[in-house]
Amino acid sequence: MASFFSIYEAQFQLFLIGVGFAYSQQIVLRAGVFSIATAGFASIGAYAAAIFVTRYGVPPALAIVIAAAIGGLVGTVLSIPLVRLRGVYQAIATLAFVQVVMAFAFYAEPLTGGALGINRIPQVVKTWHLLLAVGVTMYLTFSIAHSGMGRAFDAIRQNEMVAATLGVSIVRYQTIAFVISGLLGGLFGGFLALQSFSVTPEHFGFAFLTAVLAYIVLGGRNSVLGPFVGCAILSALPEIVRPLAEFRMLVQGALMIVVINYMPMGVVDTLQMVVRRSRAAEKTNNPAKVPAL
Repeated sequence: MASFFSIYEAQFQLFLIGVGFAYSQQIVLRAGVFSIATAGFASIGAYAAAIFVTRYGVPPALAIVIAAAIGGLVGTVLSIPLVRLRGVYQAIATLAFVQVVMAFAFYAEPLTGGALGINRIPQVVKTWHLLLAVGVTMYLTFSIAHSGMGRAFDAIRQNEMVAATLGVSIVRYQTIAFVISGLLGGLFGGFLALQSFSVTPEHFGFAFLTAVLAYIVLGGRNSVLGPFVGCAILSALPEIVRPLAEFRMLVQGALMIVVINYMPMGVVDTLQMVVRRSRAAEKTNNPAKVPAL
């Protein structure tokens, strides 16, 4: 058992980091923001942690805190113009943000190492560090979902006009969502830098962006467990279909098509809806008996 875990420990750590990125993406989608800025936040956090550790000798734990703080700060600044945009314009603006971050990583060679990135980063992240971070993130997500903030997020996502009529500040709550997304993206970006030997711009390119979105599409964007389940499925799938060799990407694409067509809300959200409907049907078929006087 120990040898099995040691073989797959690195993959398990990457899975946990992916879960963190998925929650960073989910929080803005839940608040009705069509943002794909998580790749930018993750890149900023990873480079920040790598630079502070390798060039300034900052302790890794402090470097990760700094990475999270920088991610949250960038999320705050980014929210100023973006919360006033809607729909596809938000997606285009956040994509432009990611492209700016990637361009900076490529061309600011004295700071970022350019295309070669930053190498020889100490690999100090332990599995329990990531388990703790993911656990706290899931607890935070659960707390938000069952609070007034979560209800405000849901109201904004479902109908902004109605939410505004009810007194919900759209700008305020979407700004909060951006800040949390940036903080989580920077945090787990810092973990990624200190889990890997190097950080390069390719780590946060188109493949990263689509993978994070796929976690949410597959798992569900409204449930607490959705990002975790989506990331678990897509992380395990390459190992499951390994015997299919060159057909692995075809299988993954087919799975996404099936889920989008038959479970557009995601696996977890759809299952929760089915359970709620079945319970409602049971109550309808078996009404509570009124005691006789």
